[in-house]
Amino acid sequence: PYVPLNYRLTPAECVALLERVAPAVLVSSHEYATRLTLPAGITLLDREVFLEQARAPGAEQVTQAPGEPDSVAIQLFTSGTTGRPKAAVLRHQNVLAYILGTVEFGSAADDDAALMSVPPYHIAGIAAVFSATYAARHMVQLPNFDPATWLALCHVHRITSTFVVPTMLARVIEHLESTGTAANVPALRAVAYGGGKMPLPVIEKAMRLFPGVDFTNAYGLTETSSTIALLGPQDHRDAFASDDEKTRKRLVSVGQPLPTVEVKVVDADTGRVLGPGEHGLIHVRGEQVSGEYRGKGSQLDAEGWFNTRDGGYLDEGGFLFLEGRMDDVIVRGGENMSPGEIEDVLLTHAAVIDACVVGVPDEQWGEAVAAVVVLSPTAQVAPSELQQWVKDRLRSSRTPERIEFWSELPYNETGKLLRRKVREALRENG
Repeated sequence: PYVPLNYRLTPAECVALLERVAPAVLVSSHEYATRLTLPAGITLLDREVFLEQARAPGAEQVTQAPGEPDSVAIQLFTSGTTGRPKAAVLRHQNVLAYILGTVEFGSAADDDAALMSVPPYHIAGIAAVFSATYAARHMVQLPNFDPATWLALCHVHRITSTFVVPTMLARVIEHLESTGTAANVPALRAVAYGGGKMPLPVIEKAMRLFPGVDFTNAYGLTETSSTIALLGPQDHRDAFASDDEKTRKRLVSVGQPLPTVEVKVVDADTGRVLGPGEHGLIHVRGEQVSGEYRGKGSQLDAEGWFNTRDGGYLDEGGFLFLEGRMDDVIVRGGENMSPGEIEDVLLTHAAVIDACVVGVPDEQWGEAVAAVVVLSPTAQVAPSELQQWVKDRLRSSRTPERIEFWSELPYNETGKLLRRKVREALRENG
């Protein structure tokens, strides 16, 4: 099995993961490997030697893939934003089901080029490489994201498609606005994004700055072999141009499930399947869904459904809206509140460019609603104004009792908001 490791981890963290997969061959640069105390069972193969062997004349060419459909293809450590990383197991049949359901073999034109912006140890990065390989599309790798470099690569290599996380797209927009330059990316036709929540102002600005580009929002998990729902280019255009509030709101949805998967929303307490507009736990079923962890086995229920632990709802048109991890639900006086619902309202204020809502300890209510807000560089607003903004649009109980202004929110390199760090900082600051 292929086990991509996060090369941005500390040496101790990386060694801890290596201990969990031994015995194994570690392909790495000599420079990086010297920082590690390799555990027993790990054999080092220098990256340059590995590449030379692969390129050597007469090198063995494998024409028949070993293993069976249910053999393990990838073992991928989750980001571990809430604790010790889990080792998700993806079998060949899971990955193949995703590829066959989303990509047409050899379909890339000769001038197609994909920019790989997402780290190769993230499921989106792995899926992007698999998809481009199956479609026979030229690939360009971006080792470390930087908005200026991203734009330059798109220009020089005439990139036609790319995948980014929302924070990357926000940084590209900030770069263009701060430098007063136009995006010189004439070949770019498609931008897919996912891995985190896309603020409405960011995607609206992106659609204005890149008018000829098709945008796609892709929602998926490591355990589902990448994408399970898509908000396609026409969905973006329809929502962007609509005056109907419900239709326009779909711009912040993750679209509709792929034809090859099933999605349902259930009540967290009773398991009852919920109808349109009812908020609950998102479950998914399909051949690409693994739902398996090393050492824990399959997490699928008797009918094959996987509990994503994500909260959300489906609207009348079958569009899926995410509201964050159910573990992040705030319980105030026995009332369950979704942080995402409150964040969505804060982000509609013209002065707000990013927001994070968490629960903090409260003697009277158990938990109180607190918010950390990032303002536009030119904006000023009082906490009381934002509190009133939320109160006018939601019930008073959902109004943040505490609002702090930060210059930026903490995200990991794959675009996931580190809500735990926000919660810890607020609790330490009282």
